[in-house]
Amino acid sequence: MKRFPILFFMIMAALLVLSACGEQSKEDVVKKLEDQQAEMAGYKTDATMTMKTGKEDQKYQIQISHKKKDFYKVELASDRDEKGSQIILKNNSGVFVLTPALNKSFKFQSDWPENTSQPYLLNSLIRDIKADSEAEFNSTDNHYVFKTKTNYQNNQSLPFQEIYFDKKTYAPVMVKVLDKDMTSLVEVQFSNFAQDDSFKETDFDVDENMAMSQTEDTAVNAAEEDPAEPEQPAEESAEAEVLYPEETFGSSLFDEQKVATENGARTIMTYKGEKDFTVIQESATTQPASARETVAVNGELVQLADGSVGALSNQKLEWTKNQTTYHVASNELTQEELIAVANSVNGYSVK
Repeated sequence: MKRFPILFFMIMAALLVLSACGEQSKEDVVKKLEDQQAEMAGYKTDATMTMKTGKEDQKYQIQISHKKKDFYKVELASDRDEKGSQIILKNNSGVFVLTPALNKSFKFQSDWPENTSQPYLLNSLIRDIKADSEAEFNSTDNHYVFKTKTNYQNNQSLPFQEIYFDKKTYAPVMVKVLDKDMTSLVEVQFSNFAQDDSFKETDFDVDENMAMSQTEDTAVNAAEEDPAEPEQPAEESAEAEVLYPEETFGSSLFDEQKVATENGARTIMTYKGEKDFTVIQESATTQPASARETVAVNGELVQLADGSVGALSNQKLEWTKNQTTYHVASNELTQEELIAVANSVNGYSVK
């Protein structure tokens, strides 16, 4: 009879030990992510972003560097456009988008990346998890998985995301951005995530990064210039095929004009109907090395469905892709509608 109480207490003690060694709770994992984030002086990681929002999938290779607290460097390179790589920089002077192939940068007075979800930035993922009191949590053999709401200010068609963390290291592994039907339209796969405390502020400097990122194909690359010859004017890009938007919100092409400019061809397309708007497409120019240009932008930084980075104001959206600059302008379209038209110009209309 005396053995029963002893056996009972031994079983209870064993259960307590097993419970203590068991799976982490949602709160435990969030606390660990917060603590690890607070301890990190910086991190580096590679990522592959697959955009499934159009007729064909498009992949972007991304390299991310972050220095505590507000220094970011995001290098985006499309598998389809060798010359179309862009760099997003955030430093003490502001937010910049660099286009090395054109020797041009754009400066934004923006609170990016805090103002919207960013599926390839660890800080943004943790912020979204904390902001969603109804976030779902699950544990698999290898991953902790959160399902949360997103915070895309100008795109309501991607309201949810699934975020996967490694159970041993708590490093981000994968993010799936989902539409209202829970279909994954954007996927980010992380690799080589590593804490890094070696960053200097100069690593996030515009001129330093522009100089390092000049490609051999860029016409103004210093290595290809003959110092004995006088500097040449800005180079014109080859004329690109004219692209038309698939999403027109009930309007039709009313007029199309092609104008010759000193920089090349400019095509102006006027749409009239339920909501009038204008699309302008023109050849982008490469600036000579001594005339490197930084353009101040009165607008917000947005990422389009094909990965291109654009500048969005109240009535206009501008972006550069494949050595071509595009503008969509309207007094009647909302900002979300401007983005939808822009996405469809590239053949990537939202499903």
